Amino acid sequence: MFDRARRQIRTLLIACWLLPGLSACDSAQQAVGIEPAGAKLARLDAEGKAVGGACRQSGRAIEDCYSIYSWLPKSSIYEGWRDMDIYMRENKLETVEPQLPPPQPPGSRKKKAAAEPVEGDGRSGPKAASKE
Repeated sequence: MFDRARRQIRTLLIACWLLPGLSACDSAQQAVGIEPAGAKLARLDAEGKAVGGACRQSGRAIEDCYSIYSWLPKSSIYEGWRDMDIYMRENKLETVEPQLPPPQPPGSRKKKAAAEPVEGDGRSGPKAASKE
């Protein structure tokens, strides 16, 4: 009888010791980088809507957005693109042309060419003239 009580107490202590560790599964999953399926779908949906809206505002075709952001759901991209299109038409907004060139696809980076001195960059001319 004493062994049975001891076993129950030991089991209870082990359960009490493991309970806090097991209840922190969400924290452990976040630390490891595992995300629940529902949260991942919600995040991808929000990203797709944002990308679609940004594509429309910059005047990019919806098909280009689909091909550039192939990992995002097409339905989310389309929904964001359509919402931004409606918003821009109602408020008579023009597209905003991007100031930077489009990024190169991954794996197609070229080696940097040796930078040649450009007039007015401070490497030649003005410094030579100021030393005289």
